[in-house]
Amino acid sequence: MINYNPKDWFTFIFHIHKADTFRKLWPLMISVSIFSGIIAYLELNYLRLSETTYVKNIGMMHSLLGFVISMLLVFRTNTSYDRWWEGRKLLGSLTNVSRNFAIKLRSLKLDSTELEFFEYAIPKYAFALKEHLREKLYFGKNSLLIEVDGGKHIPNQVAGSISSRVFDLQSAGKISQEQLIILNSDVNLFTDICGGCERIMKTPIPYSYSAFIKKFIFIYVITLPFGWVFSLGYFVIPIVPFILYVLASLELIAEEIENPFGMDANDLPVDEICNNIEKHVGEILN
Repeated sequence: MINYNPKDWFTFIFHIHKADTFRKLWPLMISVSIFSGIIAYLELNYLRLSETTYVKNIGMMHSLLGFVISMLLVFRTNTSYDRWWEGRKLLGSLTNVSRNFAIKLRSLKLDSTELEFFEYAIPKYAFALKEHLREKLYFGKNSLLIEVDGGKHIPNQVAGSISSRVFDLQSAGKISQEQLIILNSDVNLFTDICGGCERIMKTPIPYSYSAFIKKFIFIYVITLPFGWVFSLGYFVIPIVPFILYVLASLELIAEEIENPFGMDANDLPVDEICNNIEKHVGEILN
């Protein structure tokens, strides 16, 4: 995730960051600019279709379709941002649950061996969840406190180890039945958070919807020179690529943030959140 000063307008306007959609779109923008120049040259010098009333009024179609495409893109970006924000709330819940669970364990006055296990296990669940959401394998620190099978759901294995350890504490008489219920409710929240993150990751925007918007933008931009060359002339060469940049950028941004757990520039700071969990749990239990 990019850390920035929202009040620094100069940087926003004149600096092209690696996350800027202009870096991805400039080859297509140049192609559209060349295409617009060819259409403008043929119309102004050879075809002269502007003398035909029906062809000259083709720009009316773009005015109507421009409203439709703007509504589609607004819905698209809002939907993606809702997924991004829901992911942030889930990671915030993971942080809170980890802290609360550690505080409760500390208040039980357990021996150092038990606290050492939870000091390792709680952050390990956060790191395992992060790698799971990025579809990678994670085996944690070089420790034998928790054994995991890389071919299975690793966050579930870590949560299962934590749950088993809590029940062992109750069986050994180190915590009461009431304390077991309180601790077990926090352990259950770990799995609930994992399920919520998986729902976001594994449920993309429907293919037909995404494909339709891309085709709509392409056809809309490609037909712009035919309708606007009559009134703008060669000015369609810079104007049409700019319109492409605006419309396609909204779609690219929506694509990037709809799965917020990756490593793109606009994704959530998952690594930082996991490091904070490890730091804070260590401060509480150490």
